[in-house]
Amino acid sequence: MVKKKLKRFRENKTFSHLHEYNYVRLQKEPFPWKGRWSKEYFRNDNPITLELGCGKGEYTIALSKWYPERNFIGIDLKGARLWRGCKTVEEENIRNVAFIRSRADFLEDFFGENEISEIWITFPDPQMQSPRRKKRLTSPRFMNHYLKILKPGGMIHLKTDNEMFYEYTLNRIKESGSKILYASDDVYHSDAPKAITEVQTFYEQMHLEKGKTIKYVNFILKQDEK
Repeated sequence: MVKKKLKRFRENKTFSHLHEYNYVRLQKEPFPWKGRWSKEYFRNDNPITLELGCGKGEYTIALSKWYPERNFIGIDLKGARLWRGCKTVEEENIRNVAFIRSRADFLEDFFGENEISEIWITFPDPQMQSPRRKKRLTSPRFMNHYLKILKPGGMIHLKTDNEMFYEYTLNRIKESGSKILYASDDVYHSDAPKAITEVQTFYEQMHLEKGKTIKYVNFILKQDEK
């Protein structure tokens, strides 16, 4: 297993669509595509969708095929997981996808103001312990990051199996005065959009096998929360 993982880490270095930046590297060299993703990286004016905690890239890749008129960027810290998504992009010659290996804490180092049109948060760590609340990807801290990189009216999608995290997010949205567009505490027994039910990540399949229900909310942040 260790040898397999190390092999994948080495291969990750060869993927032109994977950008690996930790805190130390970001301090030494500014990220080259910040504010220039559309014009200079993807070389078009298409809107950009960002997936946080993209894992093996199942959502990023599926959406890129459904919506070729958009660009997609997945970010995750785990290199072995990202390898699978990167390999698929290479094998299928997908041109509207890129990946970043780093922490979501550094979003403002990777993206300029109003550069992102849409954010997907798929099965994040719910950070159950109270002292870790600020690490939740829908905490006020992260919502402020999103406000800075999202275009006005840009949507955020959350998909999770964790009831506590789902309720926490709903409360955070309401407290901030933001707008919920759609919400369901059981997407497979609802009229949820195609993108919610027709793509299942590795972890979602595990949750479903355990009998868990999948929750989803789609919302727009209130702009004066900055």
